Amino acid sequence: MKMDLTNLRALVSGSTQGIGYATAMELASMGAAVTLLARNRLKLENVLGKLPACEWTEHEVLCADFENCDEVKSCVQDYVQKKSVQILVNNTGGPAPGAIFEAKEEEFLHAFKKHLICNQILSQELVPGMRKSGYGRIINIISLSVKQPVSGLGVSNTIRGAVASWSKTLATELGPAGITVNNVLPGYTNTERLIELFENTAQQKGIPVSDQKDKLYSEIPLKRFAHPEEIAYAVGFLASPSASYITGTNIMVDGGKTLCL
Repeated sequence: MKMDLTNLRALVSGSTQGIGYATAMELASMGAAVTLLARNRLKLENVLGKLPACEWTEHEVLCADFENCDEVKSCVQDYVQKKSVQILVNNTGGPAPGAIFEAKEEEFLHAFKKHLICNQILSQELVPGMRKSGYGRIINIISLSVKQPVSGLGVSNTIRGAVASWSKTLATELGPAGITVNNVLPGYTNTERLIELFENTAQQKGIPVSDQKDKLYSEIPLKRFAHPEEIAYAVGFLASPSASYITGTNIMVDGGKTLCL
């Protein structure tokens, strides 16, 4: 397979930890120049120093907070005046857990801006460069909740579904330019986010965290949680030339959790 990303630049958001971090590492190992995007400059600089060296140019960082759509737009607008990006990985930490019926209106609006609107901003700013260079990949890291809602994640389930529909619509519009748009739907993955969800759910049920973990294990055919790197491998494939005829699809990386859907 053609997996070499030399002479291509990837922008990875939420890249200082978890799946975003693993994805940045994977794309850099495939030869891409990586632009890290997150809100904490100190953490960004730390990850920058760990990326595999790029033989043809340098990796870079952009600092912007997805809580502020205007800040994200301004930051990326300035950047694309100097550099073009061929691979965009949209990845943002999920909304706080909670029942959907109890969610406040502002929680939905906040999540919509942070996830869908920021994805839209990044795509609009980067697609012209993809068209010009003749290579474009937009990959959205969402959640298995697109296929099967996760209990206790009301706002997240809603927003993830919206992002998935946005992505499929965008794939149709950008297809004639050869730009692919796909979603990676991770299952339970060993990240700080998962620990937070464990603790929240266990507290609500009044059970030990270990019991909640064992329950989820029992629902996964592979009987374990994913490593962030395993999600990154799927992103790397979709970013590569070998995935040139795959667009508008959801790729499940969930250990079989939703194998019947």
